[in-house]
Amino acid sequence: MPPVRREEAGIMTVFVCRDSLEGILCGVYDAWTSRLGHANVALEVEGRGNLRMFCEYRQVEEGEEKTEKVVRSIRKKAGQEAYEMVFRAALSREEEKADRIYRFLIYALNYKGDITGMLQIPAVYELFHMNRNVGNEAHLLIEFARFSQTREGVLLCTVGPKNDVIILMAPHFADRLSMENWIIYDQGRKKAIVHKAGAGWMVVQTETEEWKNRLEAGSDQKEFEELWKTFHTTIAIKERTNYVCQRGHLPLRFRPYMTEFQ
Repeated sequence: MPPVRREEAGIMTVFVCRDSLEGILCGVYDAWTSRLGHANVALEVEGRGNLRMFCEYRQVEEGEEKTEKVVRSIRKKAGQEAYEMVFRAALSREEEKADRIYRFLIYALNYKGDITGMLQIPAVYELFHMNRNVGNEAHLLIEFARFSQTREGVLLCTVGPKNDVIILMAPHFADRLSMENWIIYDQGRKKAIVHKAGAGWMVVQTETEEWKNRLEAGSDQKEFEELWKTFHTTIAIKERTNYVCQRGHLPLRFRPYMTEFQ
């Protein structure tokens, strides 16, 4: 009796990657080059989702060469817009984002033409949906961001986004506050964008509340916050208060990080 092939046995191979653009792209590389067939492989981000039955799990090994090969292929065959969609989708909080990126690239790398607008294809629509969600949150956070000054004169903005979007906020503030030292701190992910005056910016990972502690220690920031809140209270017209309209323009989840709502 001939041996049963993996495909016939219904065994799925799941490639587990790190929650980052580099990790996901390396996962795409390993899954694609495994030659097990697109229907027989899946991608998962570490620590996301439940273990599947009748699956073989493989840990993705990251490498700069793998990442560069996938990026070159996307830009050459699918175009820069497709790569930017993948980049933003990798910042999403969706548990299935790695596999959705992989399914999108199956079409994007084999279709001769611009596939980014072909929303009738489920894989393209799912990536488009993640892109829109990530982009909308980054846009709102840029509008609602509030900077406070530390005792060293550094401007600090604390946010708590659902998606990992602070890297999308950085170019805007690098342009608007190019001659200032500033930090945008993601409180949930313990990650920060650090910008040096007149220079560039970088991503810093930290496991402490150092940014918040430095703001509160030896600073007159509280006095300025009180002045700001007093200003908003003074100019408000009580008879025209509309909390329903206010929540529509300024969702509740953004308010804990805004000075006037402290």
